[in-house]
Amino acid sequence: MNISISRILLAAAACFVAASCSTVRPTQSSKLGSVEIAWLRAGAAPPTVVFQSGLGDGLSPWAAVIARLPPSLAVFAYDRPGYGASRPAPIAPRSPCEVARELHSVLAAAGAAPPYVLVGHSLGGQYQYAFARLFPETVGGLLLLDPTHPDHWASMQRETPGAAAAISALRATVFSAAMKAEFDGQALCLDTAPPMTKVVPTRVLVSTRPEVGQTPAFRSFVGRLVSDWWAKLPGSTMQAIDGAGHYIQTDKPDVVAAEIRTLLVEIANKKK
Repeated sequence: MNISISRILLAAAACFVAASCSTVRPTQSSKLGSVEIAWLRAGAAPPTVVFQSGLGDGLSPWAAVIARLPPSLAVFAYDRPGYGASRPAPIAPRSPCEVARELHSVLAAAGAAPPYVLVGHSLGGQYQYAFARLFPETVGGLLLLDPTHPDHWASMQRETPGAAAAISALRATVFSAAMKAEFDGQALCLDTAPPMTKVVPTRVLVSTRPEVGQTPAFRSFVGRLVSDWWAKLPGSTMQAIDGAGHYIQTDKPDVVAAEIRTLLVEIANKKK
């Protein structure tokens, strides 16, 4: 599994700075306190597929996947505060639990009804994992794409300090306020959040395209953290996607859309 925070953040920063990643835009917004959160909702047939992007990304990386899903299917995607059309940017560390609670409130404000099929990429995968732990009664299934493990940053600092130092420099010079807040809060809250008590259909997709400059030490700790997702997600299946880089949803949108359809079938069969 090629979950490299360096690659994740460099890609996210490039997208943020260049503002060249937008291929789909939110159509409505909801006010939560002082924050205006922009979102896109389409279709009506349940369950609602809820997309969560990684660090630095708004909803646009999901455009190709959404386009491949049935138009009648209920889908929801949004820009987190500080990204895209959502403002203002957060200035304090934001934990996965805070983001999950915020998403829960946005879904309610938008009238997007459960059950939810949670789809998350990179750090967004960690956010969807937190959502499933905090609101298990609303979740029908999970699809995580190269999810960032809660211990990824700590492991990188301990086992590949050179790479960690490079990321710290990037944070100080390139990251937006929203990216800093999410990066700084990525390891918070999950140690004390409720455990997953509900087993739902869960699939994890793993990138396979190698990155330039990966060291054996880096590959070792990433592989170990990948294996730990089995314990965190009871009953999950994991699939390596040939030819896919970290942005599986843009490299292989047909595969991701097919996985969502498979989850929908599993959920429907589970109700019988």
